Amino acid sequence: MPNMSAGTTSLSWVLAAKNPQALAEFYAQALGCTCRSGLSDQHWMVSLPTGGTLQIYRPSRLRPWPIRGAALAPCFQRVGSDHPETELGHWIEQLEALGAKRREAARLESFGAECWMEDPEEQPFLTLVLPQRSLGS
Repeated sequence: MPNMSAGTTSLSWVLAAKNPQALAEFYAQALGCTCRSGLSDQHWMVSLPTGGTLQIYRPSRLRPWPIRGAALAPCFQRVGSDHPETELGHWIEQLEALGAKRREAARLESFGAECWMEDPEEQPFLTLVLPQRSLGS
């Protein structure tokens, strides 16, 4: 079985929204917790009361909007080197060896490298590798 470095991987949830800040404020108030800005002005994070995080983002205008009912997915996240695309490529290979499939090509974004994948039952999930420098921001 491939070494997945579980100690360095966190699990959160990602939710697509037209107004990420307003939706984050809704969830924070509904759950009695707090929200904060994330990696950009189109990304907000809700610290869930029982642990974990809900990340709410507005998809890029260059990408198709998630299908209604499929806008919520798990997010596997790591902090990597300052070359997150290389680490993501290796991680994708490990996940594919376990039965995952790529839904689309991996991309380098301003906040890190990401790839939408699906598990062996075709459920979507996001793999995200943030650059090391993101820890200081």
